[in-house]
Amino acid sequence: MRRLALVVLPCAIALLVHLWLAQRRSADPLDNNTTSDGALPFYDVLVGVLSARHHHELRQAIRETWLGYIQRHPRFQHRVGVKFIVGKHGCPIPEEDREDPYSCTLLNFTEPALGQSSEIEMVKVVGPSVLLPSEVSSIALDFKVLHPVVITRLGVFPNGAPSEPQTNVTVKLMQLDQEEAVVTARFSAISTGTLLNGVWYKPVEQFILPKGFEGTLVWESLDSAGLTSVNSSSVQLNDGGGVLKFSSIAEGMLPHRSALGFPGLAGGFTFNIYDGEALAGLLRGRPSRMQQHVLGLQQEDASLEQESLRHRDMVFVDVVDTYRNVPTKLLQFYKWSVGNADFNLLLKTDDDCYIDVDAVLTKIDQKELKRSNFWWGNFRQSWAVDRIGKWQELEYPSPAYPAFACGSGYVASRDLVQWLASNAEKLKAYQGEDVSMGIWMAAVGPQKYQDAGWLCEKECYLDMLSSPQHSAEELHQLWDRKQACGDPCGCPWGH
Repeated sequence: MRRLALVVLPCAIALLVHLWLAQRRSADPLDNNTTSDGALPFYDVLVGVLSARHHHELRQAIRETWLGYIQRHPRFQHRVGVKFIVGKHGCPIPEEDREDPYSCTLLNFTEPALGQSSEIEMVKVVGPSVLLPSEVSSIALDFKVLHPVVITRLGVFPNGAPSEPQTNVTVKLMQLDQEEAVVTARFSAISTGTLLNGVWYKPVEQFILPKGFEGTLVWESLDSAGLTSVNSSSVQLNDGGGVLKFSSIAEGMLPHRSALGFPGLAGGFTFNIYDGEALAGLLRGRPSRMQQHVLGLQQEDASLEQESLRHRDMVFVDVVDTYRNVPTKLLQFYKWSVGNADFNLLLKTDDDCYIDVDAVLTKIDQKELKRSNFWWGNFRQSWAVDRIGKWQELEYPSPAYPAFACGSGYVASRDLVQWLASNAEKLKAYQGEDVSMGIWMAAVGPQKYQDAGWLCEKECYLDMLSSPQHSAEELHQLWDRKQACGDPCGCPWGH
């Protein structure tokens, strides 16, 4: 009966997701951003504000501060247009059932995750014929923990004959991008370990690896002969029913590897699933969570539709609204902007950012910044590529990004926006919209205008153009002080 339930569960979830997305595609109640007569409005500056679907309070704070100021200003209301950029689709998977908070990928656990309470072998050798001597002295495999596990033993493959152990080999389990190992096992002639199913193992101190842990398993040989390895296509890795996620060989060959990539393995590890009852409970509660979540998305859609009809300042782009999709979300807005507005410059910002509209427009006029092939921002130089965490990037091969502008605000000329829009289907989206923009612009080579007034961190200066990472209340405070005494950072009488 449990096997039948586990087969039906993924199908039911897939059906819910399919029906939800199909309903959203056919209804499109939020797509109300085209003009009735077909004429394109003109702006000196078109502002695009990246905004998450559920950030109503931040959008309202902007409407009541710098956006409201633009709309009431006799000159600015015709000179500046502002649109909030929102994903048309909410993620149909509840947060508890996603692989991480930044994407919309289902935690795809299967039957072994419920049934395995004993030690699990990550890899088994089907026969000695698949084992091959290699000339490399270091091999690595990356993995991610999707439900807590306990690593119990680290192992290496035999040296030639199945019963002959490898010696002078060290196996390290490390957190990705960390130099110190979490656990280590050393194999020598006098300490060979125990042979189990074609792998020599040694026990290690047991730590719970939490959900979200990103690790790498490294085999290092001190012998000139190198490691005994197996081609990765010749074995099947046991992920414990989905509690582990192993990286592809392509990812393993990135330059960040301390062990330069080799298409194979030199051993494995054993592990236990931690708190299997909690995992079983998570799966049992999933269908009802999915149903409640879909109802919540329907209510969110209705609320967004009313907000859009009321304010007429929202552009809904055809993406699922998650952090990982923000670069695509931005490209889709660029496509919308060149098709629905005529403008000289486009200012991109986020919904948690304070913008000094007067200072931005004054600088455009005084510095004559209405130019072509022009990018104005506060540029980060030689920024290291993260291989772990929220800003993890596994597909950009360089160790550092090209120059990119801080996301709190930057301005691009229309011809650059037109190029981005025209190539939107060909441009690869990387982990963040700011670094993606830098990579895309590196192909064009625009004239960059460096300006520290676009702040990169949550700070406050009298002459700043933008400041990020604020709550709705803080946006009001900054604006109120600016209106009261001209200084958003504080008035002398403590307003």
